[in-house]
Amino acid sequence: MAAFLLLLLLSPLLASTVTAVADQCHDDDHAALIAIDTALGSPYHFASWTPDSTCCDWYNVDCDAATGRVVGLRIFQDTNMSGAIPDAIANLTYLQTLTLHHLPAISGAIPESLAALANLSQLTISYTSVSGPVPSFLGTLMALTLLDLSYNSLTGAIPASLADLPNLSSINLRRNRLSGAIPARLLCKSPDNAYLWLSSNNLSGAIPAEFATVNFAHVDLSRNALTGDATCLFGREKPLQGKQLQYVDVSRNALSFNLSSVEFPELLTYADLSHNAIVGGVPPQVANLTNLQLFNVSYNRMCGEVPAGGNMARFDRYSYLHNKCLCGAPLTACRQRPIPA
Repeated sequence: MAAFLLLLLLSPLLASTVTAVADQCHDDDHAALIAIDTALGSPYHFASWTPDSTCCDWYNVDCDAATGRVVGLRIFQDTNMSGAIPDAIANLTYLQTLTLHHLPAISGAIPESLAALANLSQLTISYTSVSGPVPSFLGTLMALTLLDLSYNSLTGAIPASLADLPNLSSINLRRNRLSGAIPARLLCKSPDNAYLWLSSNNLSGAIPAEFATVNFAHVDLSRNALTGDATCLFGREKPLQGKQLQYVDVSRNALSFNLSSVEFPELLTYADLSHNAIVGGVPPQVANLTNLQLFNVSYNRMCGEVPAGGNMARFDRYSYLHNKCLCGAPLTACRQRPIPA
């Protein structure tokens, strides 16, 4: 009872101490933020970054409540901000989240200095004019869980070093100019459901067979030049370690495999396999996928009768057009084979 009363008495003091710490701005973090402001030409975006307030109160700066160190920096939606990504960001050594989003005049390469951000968990550099390669040093950021480098002008290959990250579960590299093959073990170490966006690049080669071991929830490989088999992405749910795949888009590639015996995960809601060279027929199981809202296998080389019943009425003829010889509702009726005399 005495201990409880003591805790009640001390609680306001402890709370005020934590608040006081969070209200302070570490000298190193303050200096780093001022250097970032200066490097970018002191844009209006940083108008709140004034000497008469602590950096923990500055716009888009987040501090840890216990230590007062800067753990988050978000700069976004500024079409006038120009220049390169400042090296001074690397001096925010406690940074966990860095977001540079919709800054179309930010250009140059992703600086190697960011390799110093050992605590970084989420890195977003998107909708900018950043160019050059996806740097291999990102594979040293062991705390990284999310990497979003979408809608930039990045070129070259996806570094194999990304596959070494034990906590990475979300990669978004869509709408760049990347080429080469997808690294074999990308996201194979993902501790959670994996999310992968690689659409609208110039990637080639096969979809890694190792993807069969990745528990994807969302995968978009569309609009590339990928070849071969995509069945490693599918597979029905199994107890304790089942596929949780809900969204898959591999459209507009050069994939060639037989779809007839593919088993789709029960949670699937979206499947676009159009504009490839897929053969075989539509698996009857598709009719039983109650969550499936979009199913598109148009512009392939498929044959056979489209399954009937179940949820098949959701999908119109545009889901099946331009195949070799698919038939049945909602397409033309299948020809009846003549009965032998």
